[in-house]
Amino acid sequence: MNCFKKILLCFLIFLSISAIGQETNYTETQNLNYYETEDQTAYQQEMCRLDIHHPEQGKAPVIIWFHGGGLTSGSKEIPEALKQKGFCIVGVGYRLSPEVKAEVSVEDAAASIAWVLKNIQKYNGDPDQVFVSGHSAGGYLALMSVMNKSFLDKYDLDANDIAGLIPFSGHTITHFTIRKQNDIPGEQPIIDEWAPLFYVRNDAPPTLLITGDREMEMLGRYEENAYFYRMMKVAGHKEIDIYEMQGYGHNMAHPAFPLLLNFVRKHSESIQEN
Repeated sequence: MNCFKKILLCFLIFLSISAIGQETNYTETQNLNYYETEDQTAYQQEMCRLDIHHPEQGKAPVIIWFHGGGLTSGSKEIPEALKQKGFCIVGVGYRLSPEVKAEVSVEDAAASIAWVLKNIQKYNGDPDQVFVSGHSAGGYLALMSVMNKSFLDKYDLDANDIAGLIPFSGHTITHFTIRKQNDIPGEQPIIDEWAPLFYVRNDAPPTLLITGDREMEMLGRYEENAYFYRMMKVAGHKEIDIYEMQGYGHNMAHPAFPLLLNFVRKHSESIQEN
């Protein structure tokens, strides 16, 4: 082996050892109550909790994930596809209908986002790089709690400080469970104060809308997202896009996770550069 090859081999071994030494370790902190008040009901104490999958050191971008289930079922989760990718992942639980009015789920979502913005540094997350996502009902909660700025105003926070919105197949019209409470059928679309579409504006955080195939999605979910996209563009929003997962129906979360991760990487790098 000549001298050059020996030097190259030593350099490659050094890089491998360095990479092993720099490997990020992660841990999970579970069942943190995000309402910091004493006057909580037993149901609120049970449901309003979150788990955090976070690096043991550093300062990582944060992804808040809201589970689906129609605002009537489901529980907090941290998708495996998001773990150990260089991010701090927050899985949020929230109260469900019919135990509470479905609108309360939105209030819980906003409360959890506020908690993350104020506390995530303790878990090596960067409060300047908080992205909000979720599937189906979770996508609706992500949109609703940020598009209607009043929810975070309550906590003296600006919704526009959120780094990005990435809802998976979320309602942009009024959620069907809220409509059902008012005896409105799921096939009748409504846009009122419980619809993200009601709050289109040009200064909202960067947004990526992801849905299943329009011919396979439930009840026009692609079309309502496409309308939200168009109205945001009409309002002058510059950083919004929509992606239709061809060949996938409403349960399109797993193949969409790489799109979420790429979006977060792109925008976190932009934030760091500025």
